[in-house]
Amino acid sequence: MELHGYLACIVLCAVTGRPYTIHGYKGKQVRDQIHSNDVAALFLQFYEKPRPGRPGEVYNLGGGRANSMSILETIDHLAAMGLTLQHSYKDQNRKGDHICYISDLTKVREHYTEWKLAYGLPRIIDEIVQTKLRG
Repeated sequence: MELHGYLACIVLCAVTGRPYTIHGYKGKQVRDQIHSNDVAALFLQFYEKPRPGRPGEVYNLGGGRANSMSILETIDHLAAMGLTLQHSYKDQNRKGDHICYISDLTKVREHYTEWKLAYGLPRIIDEIVQTKLRG
């Protein structure tokens, strides 16, 4: 579980007291995050306003720079919320891992100008925390 979807995993660990292992890069690996409602909102626009003559158009979709955070920043953010994460560090990064992934939203924003991210990273994290606390 800890190797995929780090945000949900790290929040679950912080809420339940389970330990979390940081793999390599000194915890500075950055990922962007996007809420499923923002994805669905774009899908709806894509469906309602298809681009003529462009079937199969490809877009990068993610949280972009505004919704990006490193593992260390996530730990600090959770601590500011009162959630202490028990974590350890393994110097060896995961095979195939990368230090930074931030989606380039330029094309999707140019083609679908009405679409905006409605969920910022603090809101996404808070929603995950509340969901994990409920159970």
